[in-house]
Amino acid sequence: MPVAQQGFSLTEVLVAMAISSVLLMSAARFLPGLQRAILLQTQQQELEEEIWLRVAGIGKHLQRAGYCAGDCQGEALKIAQGSECVIVQWDENSNGRWETTPAGAAEQTGFRLSDGALETLRGATQCSANGWERVTDPGRITVEYFQVQRVLRAGFAPELTIVLGASLKGQHGGRFEAHHRVTGFNL
Repeated sequence: MPVAQQGFSLTEVLVAMAISSVLLMSAARFLPGLQRAILLQTQQQELEEEIWLRVAGIGKHLQRAGYCAGDCQGEALKIAQGSECVIVQWDENSNGRWETTPAGAAEQTGFRLSDGALETLRGATQCSANGWERVTDPGRITVEYFQVQRVLRAGFAPELTIVLGASLKGQHGGRFEAHHRVTGFNL
């Protein structure tokens, strides 16, 4: 009685292994490039999210500028240093005046560009003062420019435009620029 053969022959197995090893080697060649592209895309997305987060936060401060539940004295919005520094104040506790002391309760907030980082200071009265804190990490992100501009139109509240441009540290082409406009109804 003849025995029925089942399975693959040795030759068939060797041919299948050769073909699959060629396919795996060619696929493995593209894997590092794919991983690099995914890493760069993730870093770019993180940069964009960081910049939009900062721009939206500054926009909220600018929208509040000038609010007063009484008779507040002083300038509600000061743009200085070639539009790279802005100081806003509003009556946060609605007591009818803009508090300046203590520093933790001060109702002035400043934002400025300094040495490739965006900085903030609660209780800021001038852009050249000391004590500013970085809100961006200069080891990861380089802020290339920050500008706040006020646009006046007859019969309308002032429009404030914020432009923040940054790049990833040590990478070419990883730049992002955000433009955000808010209306200063209290100005």
